[in-house]
Amino acid sequence: MAILKFRIYLEEDDAVYRDIVIKHTQNFQELHFMILKSYEFDSKHKATFFRSNDNWQRGREISFERYDKPYVVEPLLMADVAIGSEIRDTNQKFVYEYDFEKHWIFLVELINVSKEESSKTTYPSITRTEGIGPQQYGTKSLLGDKFADIEEKYDLSEAAEGFGTEGEEGEKDIDADEAGAEESAPEEEF
Repeated sequence: MAILKFRIYLEEDDAVYRDIVIKHTQNFQELHFMILKSYEFDSKHKATFFRSNDNWQRGREISFERYDKPYVVEPLLMADVAIGSEIRDTNQKFVYEYDFEKHWIFLVELINVSKEESSKTTYPSITRTEGIGPQQYGTKSLLGDKFADIEEKYDLSEAAEGFGTEGEEGEKDIDADEAGAEESAPEEEF
């Protein structure tokens, strides 16, 4: 049985990618769910694959389901199409689009074909994760949820400009008070 290894790049940044191994007999729907899992996306949106060439031009569509949009040719359905049946050459490429409103585009490239099936691996499987993936619904701090704890602890929202209110209460005119400045209490060192 052939084991296919795909590298899934984020279209905007080829330094961010995931490697996924899958059996040639498994279908595109299984690959679809594994791509979403590898990038920590949910599965609430529309998705489709396109058979592609070396220039990433979109060819035959392999869709999760038939959507209400115009098709030049009826799409194949992910659940019905074995991945091996769409492999035309040793570096086969697919374009994967997820969430038609946000247009998440991933470039899927076959990087290895092996006859060795590992008994320790459950296919499909993520074998490599490179780079920090995008956040599906917006930006997220590198600190993640910990940032909220820091913000609460130090109350960062109160001092949005980075300055507190210390010394603002009884500010005097500096010119009028310059003469007596030497007699005032010494300043604290920070």
